[in-house]
Amino acid sequence: MLKFDLEAPFSNCVMKKKVLVVDDSALIRRQVAAALEGAGFETCQAVDGIDALEKLAESSDFILIVSDVNMPRMSGVDLLERVRSLPNVAGIPFVILTSDGQAASIQRARQLGVGGYLRKPFKPDMLLAAVHKLAS
Repeated sequence: MLKFDLEAPFSNCVMKKKVLVVDDSALIRRQVAAALEGAGFETCQAVDGIDALEKLAESSDFILIVSDVNMPRMSGVDLLERVRSLPNVAGIPFVILTSDGQAASIQRARQLGVGGYLRKPFKPDMLLAAVHKLAS
């Protein structure tokens, strides 16, 4: 006869939704990750667009990408363009974080199908609202 512990937590049975957080600032990555993890998401962090592409090559089970715009080696908008060109990850929703609000970058991101953008410093509740909207 099988016995079940009905009081045991189910947390190890629930798959968390995984978000890729991309920013060259360790502080911003930690802030974004803390907000997302506090809302029940799993996060993976990348330091720039190249690192993000490497993480995406390792795992395509991300439900969302949150990326800074201005980063060394590969910008967030260039990352978005590369993601949209890769069939296995092209459909992953994308949110841009920006501190400069450059109209050209935002316009290019919109043309590439960005799901939304937030200005830094961001408010965690605004980030979570965007994530929940795009991840559903």
